[in-house]
Amino acid sequence: MFGSSGIFVRTLTQNGIDATTLLFLRFSIAIIPILIAILLTDTKLLKINFKDLPLFLVCAMCIIGLNLCYNESMNTVSLSLAAVLLSLAPIYVLIFAYVLFREKITSGKIICMILAIFGCVLMTGVLETSLSDIPFIGIVSGIGAGLFWAVYLMSSKKSIESGTHTYTILFYSVIFISLALLPFTSFNQINDFININPSLSVIFLIIHSTFSFALPYIFSTVSLKHIDSGVSSILLSGAEPFAALIFGFAIYSATPTILMSCGFLLTIIAMTMLSKKESVKN
Repeated sequence: MFGSSGIFVRTLTQNGIDATTLLFLRFSIAIIPILIAILLTDTKLLKINFKDLPLFLVCAMCIIGLNLCYNESMNTVSLSLAAVLLSLAPIYVLIFAYVLFREKITSGKIICMILAIFGCVLMTGVLETSLSDIPFIGIVSGIGAGLFWAVYLMSSKKSIESGTHTYTILFYSVIFISLALLPFTSFNQINDFININPSLSVIFLIIHSTFSFALPYIFSTVSLKHIDSGVSSILLSGAEPFAALIFGFAIYSATPTILMSCGFLLTIIAMTMLSKKESVKN
């Protein structure tokens, strides 16, 4: 589902929806399915401690930064490359954990990071095309998305360790985001998009918010109840770029070269090795 987000982003952008309005649509509509998930799980999850508000705000800012960067990346480079750059987040987590918490970085982790970075270099196509043909802003945005995702993971993990459920973090973070984006949202753009075909446009917006944001987070949370977090991260790191690659090929005829495909596989293998090491350690 995360891998499908490029379809929605490109469609909305091509129909005149700007970056902040797109995010407002994604998050404001997502409040409903997330609230339903909470009500089906435990209504007590709606309760919060005021001491957690700073972490909620940090998570909210990271989600905004992540989505802004990721949307820009998907609009300027291939969907698969944008997804792979985002999937480098565990590498940033390792670096942040070393700097902030002095967690050890082993030789195995370093090898995995080098492989993943080299895989991304192949994915960019710099070895086959001119650098001028690859939008620099797309690569920088993809890296930025990974950085924001890493900070979000660390912040949400801190909240979870304090006893706050993921649904609670997500629900209130999305509310904060929607309120913050409200002044920067163009309701004229939304109105113009809906007027193209009211019934189909509304359905499209609901599917966009549900499938590219709400359900992926809900399903990833549910998966942690049944499988190890390392295995879950392997599935997420591997499935998202692969899905983006398939969607890009099927819808936008974005055919990867042999070297780009090798880079894609190399990055996924490196991320899998990295996740397995963390899984065994846990």
